[in-house]
Amino acid sequence: MIAEIADNVHFVGAIHWDRRLFDELIPLPDGTSYNSYLIKGTDRIALIDAVDPSKEEDLLKNLGAKAESIDYIIANHAEQDHSGGILKVLESYPMAKVVTNEKCKKSLMDLLLIPEKKFITVKDNESISLGDKTLQFIYAPWVHWPETMLTYLKEDRILFTCDLFGAHLATSDIYATGGRVYEAAKRYYAEIMMPFRNNIKMHMEKIKDLDIEMIAPSHGPVHNPEFILDAYQDWVSDDVKEEVILPYVSMHGSVEKMVSHLTDALVEKGIEVKPFNLTKTDIGQLAKALVDASTLVLAAPTVLLGPHPAAMYAAYLVNILRPKLKYISVIGSYGWGGNMLDQLKATLPNLKAEFIEPVIIKGYPRKEDLAQLDRLAADIQKKMNL
Repeated sequence: MIAEIADNVHFVGAIHWDRRLFDELIPLPDGTSYNSYLIKGTDRIALIDAVDPSKEEDLLKNLGAKAESIDYIIANHAEQDHSGGILKVLESYPMAKVVTNEKCKKSLMDLLLIPEKKFITVKDNESISLGDKTLQFIYAPWVHWPETMLTYLKEDRILFTCDLFGAHLATSDIYATGGRVYEAAKRYYAEIMMPFRNNIKMHMEKIKDLDIEMIAPSHGPVHNPEFILDAYQDWVSDDVKEEVILPYVSMHGSVEKMVSHLTDALVEKGIEVKPFNLTKTDIGQLAKALVDASTLVLAAPTVLLGPHPAAMYAAYLVNILRPKLKYISVIGSYGWGGNMLDQLKATLPNLKAEFIEPVIIKGYPRKEDLAQLDRLAADIQKKMNL
């Protein structure tokens, strides 16, 4: 796919319509794209990013149609879905140099075995000229790797943001907008960017004075700056919605009964609840729900002496994503013993949330157990000041 996004600036990347798993970890219900951009100046030609190895032939085909030569390959990020095609591009355009920062250079030498002589390293805010077009490089470490940088095309006011502001969304409309794009971008933020929320705040502050007409990430459509910047300002803020996220797993119905009762009790108090059955849930939807919520209640049965593995995985996921939760609790059931609660709490050291007294019962819930769930609902309502 080739698309002109500005004068002598072309999308030359690849759409991966049917990819359904990223990094053998992240579900991709809507596929994804690997965005590469070709910039032709009066004196030099630059390529920004070089797609995933699985789609490098698509990139080479597009370059063959648009680029008689390439002087610079800008590597904003060393991860292979951005850099995997660099070696093939260097084979086709042997005079090209890879332009990146020192940390990214070292990573690319390790990951792709690119010889050091092929690199030009740049410093923060350094620029290179393509003639009538100028590329400025902006360091953005820990978005989401330590070597990431952004590239700003000054004359066309385009900010190439690498993974920042991206979306796993396969679409033939390079300018796609609307709710589908918003949801895909939010999911992408939740799964990949949320652990680096504070770093992203700093980087957004760093770019706030740039005159930006278009944001061109490495995955998904290009953005109207106001649309995506406003969304990110909301997501990275400390503001939360008074919602309860309720991931659960139930083996013999006890925990399911508890979840049902707690859900009803919370709804009666006017609190929005989002239950997620962990045996059926798309884990990305759970991650997306965690972006805004104030409260998490994790519900699990005991297996042998500890939590059900699905609940442990959910706790691990929440811990590494570091959402801005204010409150957390646990409900669950056991048959003959175990320390489910302690193990779940130990899996959540990254959270700064206040722990609300849990409800752990033996066997199937009795009347007095349901009363404890009512107490938990009342505690959550009180914490929310509703």
